[in-house]
Amino acid sequence: MSAAAGRFTARTVRVKAPGKVNVSLDVGPLRSDGYHSVASVYLAVSLYEEVAATSTETPGITVSLSRDSTLDLDSVDVPLDGNNLACKAAAIMADVSEHATGVHLEITKRVPVAGGMGGGSADAAATLLACDALWNSGLSREELAHLAAELGADVPFSLLGGTAVGLGLGDKLSPALAKAQTHWVLVTTDYGLSTPEVYRTLDRLREAEGVTAAEPTGVDPAILTALRSGDAEALSRVLVNDLQRASIKLAPSLRDTLGIGESHGAIAGIVSGSGPTVALLTDDSVAADGLAGDLRRYGLDAIAVHGPVPGARIVSDTHI
Repeated sequence: MSAAAGRFTARTVRVKAPGKVNVSLDVGPLRSDGYHSVASVYLAVSLYEEVAATSTETPGITVSLSRDSTLDLDSVDVPLDGNNLACKAAAIMADVSEHATGVHLEITKRVPVAGGMGGGSADAAATLLACDALWNSGLSREELAHLAAELGADVPFSLLGGTAVGLGLGDKLSPALAKAQTHWVLVTTDYGLSTPEVYRTLDRLREAEGVTAAEPTGVDPAILTALRSGDAEALSRVLVNDLQRASIKLAPSLRDTLGIGESHGAIAGIVSGSGPTVALLTDDSVAADGLAGDLRRYGLDAIAVHGPVPGARIVSDTHI
């Protein structure tokens, strides 16, 4: 409330948070709780979600999608109610904030929906940081990370950014000192894949083969060494994703996308997370730009990105 004017003054905090690529993903066997343990190396890349959190006089949380989004909003399935992960993040923040108000969240979507890049998790991470600032909650990054873990395995990483090793369900994060840049082309699709269905498919494939997966306890040190030095050639030899064959089983065209990418100059390709986004590794930024252009001529949606990039951060804070 503005004391001078005697009326409510709205404030908007805008935060951007990155999507991620799983540079490696080892998946353990199905656990008794229905989940799988993983060992993964996460890389935050330069494709960002943005959340603008605006205080409102009306209690409650509302959500909308910005027309500045680069995704086709008519074709994406993003809930605008309490099922939206950003809405859940705002609700958690309201519970722990003494001065919470109503809030409207406007989300600018750029990371593919159900694409294996953690777009919804980026929205949630951005919302935690935005609401913390909006309501002057004063939480530390560690406290925000604890709340982030309650929302999903990928949310803490989008808050952290950079490069990290994820163990357990992927939420036990250890930052990795890997600041050298690697350059990628992301090939997105107009459809998504259900993460639970991809995991179930992997379980079925393993069962049919009589394979019992080992419980993952760590990641290949060669991956971190390659990332620390920015050695794309070395990194290309150690990319791994246990979910990739399950994703291809559900979406066979991903095999063609990987083949086209590698035949046009990518030094390696991998399905990101549960897919269906394909991440193609290149030698440098020039090669990435050239490959993205070539793939677009094939009618594919391709964008050049780099990583690592920082995690969620405030880009503006204004009174309206």
